[in-house]
Amino acid sequence: MDALEKAKIRIEHWISHDKHHYEEYEAFAKQLEDSGKNDSAKQIRDMMVLTKKSTDCLQKALAALD
Repeated sequence: MDALEKAKIRIEHWISHDKHHYEEYEAFAKQLEDSGKNDSAKQIRDMMVLTKKSTDCLQKALAALD
């Protein structure tokens, strides 16, 4: 397996990992909101926007490998 194949596998793993965390963040933000901790939930949701941007960058990096 060459370096390019390894890079694709690694980036695909990171994308999958990010998506899993994103789902966890959403559930956690909802729990915080349900507990009346809206400011904390907002911070988690703000971080989710950044996570989405990070995942978008990884997807572009993966596409650029082809």
